[in-house]
Amino acid sequence: MGLPALDAPPSEVTPTERSSDTQNRKMNALLAWARSPTATKIISFCLIGVANAGVDFGVFSLAYQALNVPIILANVIAWLVAVTCSYVMNTMITFREESGRVLRRRDYLKFVASGFVGMVANTLTLLLLSRFMPVYAAKMGAIFMSFIVNFAMSHFIVFRAAKVSKIPGPER
Repeated sequence: MGLPALDAPPSEVTPTERSSDTQNRKMNALLAWARSPTATKIISFCLIGVANAGVDFGVFSLAYQALNVPIILANVIAWLVAVTCSYVMNTMITFREESGRVLRRRDYLKFVASGFVGMVANTLTLLLLSRFMPVYAAKMGAIFMSFIVNFAMSHFIVFRAAKVSKIPGPER
């Protein structure tokens, strides 16, 4: 008695081969997506966000614990430092093509405003979800929601690619 795959006619595909082929196609699709410009931006934006969460926490801790700054003021200072660092890093790394790696006051103000919109989305999501689940689970959902809002605002508004207008001219 031979192996089932060896006994099968060449035109038939065994369930094992079909499963392997499906897994290969899924992996190839995932790898193709991961190489796309949008995926690269999402990953970069996320990593910069994680780094700036550390900046936020560190500045907050320094202001609140070491300098005895009141909690709300310490939080606002920490957020402003973190959002400024985030703007610089996203300008230079994530959205370098759209920004030309040039820091602009107008873009910075749009970035801060979009960050504020993300903070509002975060807070509203936290308040809503905390009615139905534990607060820390709701906070995770709120962070995810603000990530989506912040990335969308940055991608489509703050660092929107310049429209290329086609100038009519003689055909060559």
